[in-house]
Amino acid sequence: MTVARSSSPASAPSLYRRVRLVGLSVIGVAAYFLVLAVMLGSTATAAQQVSNALTLGAIYALVALGYTMVYGIIELINFAHGDVFMVGAFVALWTLTSDPFVGAVGLGQTGSVTNLVLLAGLLLITFTVAMVMMAAINMFIERFAYRPLRHAPKVAPLITALGVSLILQNIVQIIVGTGDRPVPQIFPPDGFQFLGATIRYLNLFIFVAAMILLFGLQQFVGRTRLGRAMRATAQDQQAAQLMGVNLNQTIAMTFLIGGALAGAAGVFQGQLYGFVRFDLGFNAGLKAFTAAVLGGIGNLTGAALGGFLIAFLEVFAAANGQQRWSQAIVFVVLIVVLVFRPAGLLGQQIGERA
Repeated sequence: MTVARSSSPASAPSLYRRVRLVGLSVIGVAAYFLVLAVMLGSTATAAQQVSNALTLGAIYALVALGYTMVYGIIELINFAHGDVFMVGAFVALWTLTSDPFVGAVGLGQTGSVTNLVLLAGLLLITFTVAMVMMAAINMFIERFAYRPLRHAPKVAPLITALGVSLILQNIVQIIVGTGDRPVPQIFPPDGFQFLGATIRYLNLFIFVAAMILLFGLQQFVGRTRLGRAMRATAQDQQAAQLMGVNLNQTIAMTFLIGGALAGAAGVFQGQLYGFVRFDLGFNAGLKAFTAAVLGGIGNLTGAALGGFLIAFLEVFAAANGQQRWSQAIVFVVLIVVLVFRPAGLLGQQIGERA
């Protein structure tokens, strides 16, 4: 798991690469907008689709980070992570409403909130509950499902991850059933005008909040003591342990952070689409895993980039009336990228295990 290829996160080469990546991303978004504007014959529609892609990509990126962090640390493809995201979406629903499952604990919201102070308070409570609960659940999964199999053949934890995924799905299905559960849209439907399109404040909030979380994670991994321990563990577990790194604590914290990000993405999911369901995690997890592989498994920046690329491809297909082909297009692009760049777009830096 890496944040940069240089030894110092603040080094000039690392800063240059980050600035270059941001610049290329901005140019790519601008080119995407121009292509859509020409194909659709409307700058307003193109701007709306770019907004949709950025919003969706922010959610994919947050979920993909959980995949890439866990793989970077213990080389486990945690297929249960998509369902952790799904449970986070339901926790956000139960926090906002007076659902029978939580009784009087829920906040009893039924619609949009125009009072900004109240809205900020509701969001703060919802994010705190969802992120803390999913962090705890993810740590629980690591402690009792994955840790005992840490030195077992790799197929054992992989099968266990699939089993945990099915367990989470079935628990939620038993509680809520198989239908869609509506989520109260506490964000007002208002927006602002940009290039003729009406961009909802919710879309802007999701994108900005996700960027803050992504930046905070980069700084945490690159500049803190625990972040250095995580990078050392990803490079060589035995050497890190000889240098005093507590492997159990480091791996548990990795699952904690991944679960918290999945919880935040679950809040975004409910507010963006207005509903949640028990099988939500399968598709989201599959796309997030694909994003992590596309960007470079074990690379935080690559996972985020992959999430946005998948969202832009899906929105492009939908905007041109080919929504049913969107997932096929995503995987065709993934195959092409891996044929020419097997390590992903930004590469991976996973040290050899002793």
